[in-house]
Amino acid sequence: MPSEHQNPSGATVPPPVRDREDIDPRGKKRDRSWPAIPEPLPFPVIDNHCHLDFADGDEQLSVRDHVARAATVGVDAQITIGSDLEAVRWTAALLAAEDCPPTLRGGVAVHPNEAVLHARGRDHRGRELVGLDEAISEVSELLRGPGMVVVGETGLDWFRTSRDDERARTAQIDAFRAHIELAKELDLPLQIHDRDAHRDVLEVLEADGAPERTVFHCFSGDAEFARLCVDRGWFLSFAGTVTFSSAGSLRAALAEVGLGQVLVETDAPFLTPAPYRGRPNSSYLIPHTMATIAEVTDTDLEQACRAIRTTTQDVYRWPLEVAA
Repeated sequence: MPSEHQNPSGATVPPPVRDREDIDPRGKKRDRSWPAIPEPLPFPVIDNHCHLDFADGDEQLSVRDHVARAATVGVDAQITIGSDLEAVRWTAALLAAEDCPPTLRGGVAVHPNEAVLHARGRDHRGRELVGLDEAISEVSELLRGPGMVVVGETGLDWFRTSRDDERARTAQIDAFRAHIELAKELDLPLQIHDRDAHRDVLEVLEADGAPERTVFHCFSGDAEFARLCVDRGWFLSFAGTVTFSSAGSLRAALAEVGLGQVLVETDAPFLTPAPYRGRPNSSYLIPHTMATIAEVTDTDLEQACRAIRTTTQDVYRWPLEVAA
C-alpha cells in the first residue's frame, strides 16, 4: 500500500526537510501547540508566501495537512518559497510530483543571508557550499520547472548580516541584482526580503529597474516608505506582524496606502499572528491577519478578501476562477 506521501505511480509529496528550531533555537522554550482553527473567511484568499519545507509544532503537519487546514478557512491556495539550495530543490521536487496538491505554486531564490554563506564557501556549521554564481545558476534552472510563479525571496538584510562587512554586503547586492535580472528574463514577479535595508533596496531597484511585478514580502516599512513603494507600482505583502501590538507604524503604513496594492501572507512557520504570537504558524491562520487588514483599512472583511484575491491573481497570473 502506498505511504501517506506516495501514490501508486511512485510520485511523492516530500515531507518537510527541517525544523523551525534549526534556525530559531529559542523556539524550544515556546508553546509549540497548534492554535485553534478560526472562523472561515467570507471570500477565499491566497497565501502568497509560506515555507512548507519547515516542520513545526508538537504535532508535525504534512504538506497535505497544511493545504487541507487552509482550505477549511478559505485560504484555497498557497505559494511555498524555497530560499536556500536544500529548500530550492525540495520546492522543485514538490511541485514536480504527480500528486502535488493542485492549489500549490512555488518560488525559489538564494536568500540574502544565504548569498553571504555561498560567497564565503561554507555554511554556519562549517560545511562546504558551492559558490554564489553556481547557486544562482541552479535557481535559474529550477525556476523553469512546473508550478514556479515567482523569483524570491531575494533582497537585502542588514539585521543578520552587517552592512559594514564589505564582502557580505557585496554578496547580497550581487545576488539581489542577479535575481532581478532573472525575474525580468522569465517574466515572473519578484519577492523582496527587506530587513533594515529600505534605502539600499530602493537604490538597487532604481539602478537596475524593478521588474514589472515587484512584491515586498512581509512589508516592514513605515507609512512614508509604503507610499514610496506604491507610487512606483510595487506591491506590499502583509504578514502576521501587522497584528502585533507593537506594530503601530506598520498599521499606519497599511492605512496610508489602502488595499489597492496589498497582498496577504503568513511567512509560516514564522510570524504567527496575534493572539498566538510565537506559536506554530500555518496558512489556516490568515483569517486573523485579514481581520486586522480589514479593520485598519476600514473595509468590510469580504470586500477586503475580494480585493486582495484579485490583486494576488493579477500579480501571479493565477487562473481567474475562485477555485485555484
